[in-house]
Amino acid sequence: MIEWLFDATFTVGDSGPVLWREVIGNAFGLASALGGMRRKVWAWPVGIIGNLLLLTVFLNSVFGDASRADMLGQAGRQVMFIAVSVYGWMRWRETRKQDLEVRADGKVPSSGAEGVHPRWATWPQRAFLVVAMVGGTLALTPLFKALGSYEPVWADAWIFMGSLLATYGMARGWVEFWLIWVAVDVVGVPLLWSAEYYATALMYVFYGAFTLVGFFVWLRVHRREQAEATP
Repeated sequence: MIEWLFDATFTVGDSGPVLWREVIGNAFGLASALGGMRRKVWAWPVGIIGNLLLLTVFLNSVFGDASRADMLGQAGRQVMFIAVSVYGWMRWRETRKQDLEVRADGKVPSSGAEGVHPRWATWPQRAFLVVAMVGGTLALTPLFKALGSYEPVWADAWIFMGSLLATYGMARGWVEFWLIWVAVDVVGVPLLWSAEYYATALMYVFYGAFTLVGFFVWLRVHRREQAEATP
């Protein structure tokens, strides 16, 4: 089963072979994004499974496939996702635990088992996001270039930093994290398509629309909770 998962491919039109694990990994990522939009704690472990699969995809040469270029930024992104996802998983579990209330039938989630309460980031936090996004991209570009990442290297660094900040923002419950994903998708689609990672590029197109929906969903939840908290 593991050997099939690593080697199985399919073709679409005249494009080159597409790895099934690339598709499956992105499917787990999409399921995680859906869970994140619904503020469910299970979104984090589901996303980690997808990250592990995609890590093998973007390090082709390590796993015996030299037909496509290694995407070091994308590979490092998966490692980063796993680390930050563990943090987010713990933070959302703690939030859900704090929302428990004792009723006659025992302990039940008082807020529908959501793991986070969306809110706007403060202006200092927003400044941090902008500085980290631009500064991190500038700092990582020469490093990725030295490691032989795919050109244009700045785009790979941009995607890495945006993914890091968006995942961290999701863990903190900042509504703005959805907009960071939009900025990642705008750069990610042409980069991945040119590198022949067609399944991931097409998934990024879908993610772009999905993240806009997620932004308005979290914004509506935030406004509702604010209204409920107002005497």
